[in-house]
Amino acid sequence: MSELRMFYHEDGKLKISKNIDTLKKIDLKELIWIDLNDVSEAIESELEQFLKIYIQEDEEIEEIEMSSRYMQTDDSIVANSNFLQENFTLEPISFILKNGILVSVRDAELKSFNETIKKIYANTKSFPTGYHVLVTLLETRVEYDADMIEDATDQITNLSKTLNTEDDLDQDILIRIKDLQEKVMIIRQNIMDKQRVVSNMLKCNFFPEELLPRLSMILKDINSLFEYTRFGFDRLDYLQDTFLGLVNLQQNKIIKIFTVVSVIFMPPTLIASMYGMNFRFMPELNWKYGYPFSIFVMILFSAVVLYYFRRKKWL
Repeated sequence: MSELRMFYHEDGKLKISKNIDTLKKIDLKELIWIDLNDVSEAIESELEQFLKIYIQEDEEIEEIEMSSRYMQTDDSIVANSNFLQENFTLEPISFILKNGILVSVRDAELKSFNETIKKIYANTKSFPTGYHVLVTLLETRVEYDADMIEDATDQITNLSKTLNTEDDLDQDILIRIKDLQEKVMIIRQNIMDKQRVVSNMLKCNFFPEELLPRLSMILKDINSLFEYTRFGFDRLDYLQDTFLGLVNLQQNKIIKIFTVVSVIFMPPTLIASMYGMNFRFMPELNWKYGYPFSIFVMILFSAVVLYYFRRKKWL
């Protein structure tokens, strides 16, 4: 849904406007945040001219080179980052900071943005500039990333509990392991992207000093999330190895059964083949008890082989 929202202070209160003409009526020093959600090019162009900024195209926002992810001039910052949605798709976001005003450009509805707005309304005095809004957005996003990692960890734990014996083997388990590996990889890629952006913000010479400790804490949280993702990868690799090991055991048992059956029937087959030969002089051909005797010998040899296997504990 296309939407423009402008947050500004007036008479000590936080106000919101969805009309771009409001820019001409308010003091820009009181403006803290302009959130552009899938707005038209005409609105973007008008904002560019009014605020003297450049809003990147979608292709530029999605560039992966570091020079495209973070750019800094004497009075502005342009930071591009991906925000992970609940369906594990990445939504590229562009942040432009100039003269204390934050402009965010996105094309999708995001929980972290809505949660940040709630925080702003709950404590308006804590958000005097767009810098404060951006730091809160990043803090909120990292919290959601942590929740997604925790959810993935719970799924890995539940999957591990279902994989106990060979009877639990199912192709769906291997597919679930692959899906979880992809999810953890996407989460890791997502937080790595934020790590680079926050690291560069810490080096910015005009970023408010009061916010630098919060940026440092965000960076520490991101580093701790890396450990969780690494642990998740290790557990998934272990589950995959366990699954393949159980598959091998199951296949070995099947081959073992076929081998035992083949060996048991080898003596009877040998005896039957001997008496099936069409030689003219065979003493047992005219023997009255030849047929029962051959059956008895077949059963005896099979029983001896079976007894030997059991004694060796091969069965």
